[in-house]
Amino acid sequence: MKALKECTQGCLQGCCVRLPILQLGLESTLHFLRSFLSKGGKPPNFFMKAGIGITAGGIGAFVGTPAEVALIRMTADGRLPLAERRGYKNVFDALIRITREEGVLTLWRGCLPTVARAMVVNAAQLASYSQAKQFLLSTGYFKDNLFLHFCASMISGLVTTAASMPVDIAKTRIQNMKTINGKPEYSGAFDVLFRTVKKEGFFSLWKGFTPYYARLGPHTVLTFIFLEQMNKLYCKYVLKDTTVSGSL
Repeated sequence: MKALKECTQGCLQGCCVRLPILQLGLESTLHFLRSFLSKGGKPPNFFMKAGIGITAGGIGAFVGTPAEVALIRMTADGRLPLAERRGYKNVFDALIRITREEGVLTLWRGCLPTVARAMVVNAAQLASYSQAKQFLLSTGYFKDNLFLHFCASMISGLVTTAASMPVDIAKTRIQNMKTINGKPEYSGAFDVLFRTVKKEGFFSLWKGFTPYYARLGPHTVLTFIFLEQMNKLYCKYVLKDTTVSGSL
């Protein structure tokens, strides 16, 4: 029962963090994409796709940073000694206590690496997915269907994992750091990366690559498959356009 309770609590914490980022990111991306696609019928190039992803990811990450800080702390709490545990009851209790005990600006601690990570993830996901999809279609062996979306998503997940892991390490360590004798553990994201490489080696920035990809791969697949299907339905029933197969 305890394990089930912890699992449920973890899922709820994760949803509280991911929903605002996902909603704002995808909504912004779709609006940008639709405006560009409507001009001449040509899809945006690689750099335009990356720019769209960066913009959407940055806005979504900034809004979602407080919940992300709460999630990081609650996840790490169980690994701390009893005397050092914060003991947050839930994500809302964490947000209230952080504001009361450490000030409202603490909710945006690590905002820059969080935004940077979201920009990298969104840019890598969107651009690599679109490019992989276009390339696979150009081979003549694929049609615009679920199998194509699955293959392009898995490639996108691989690229995104490689691109985002170093930034993710910096973000997580900054948000979970403690203040020792009035001085923060790290001075910034570059300090985290420099000290990590110095102590653990360059490839430690990609430590845990396989489980990270095992998490991000299915997440990317489901995200783009659902997004493609929703876009088709939108085009068919709202825009009354049955010729559009997908928007990405």
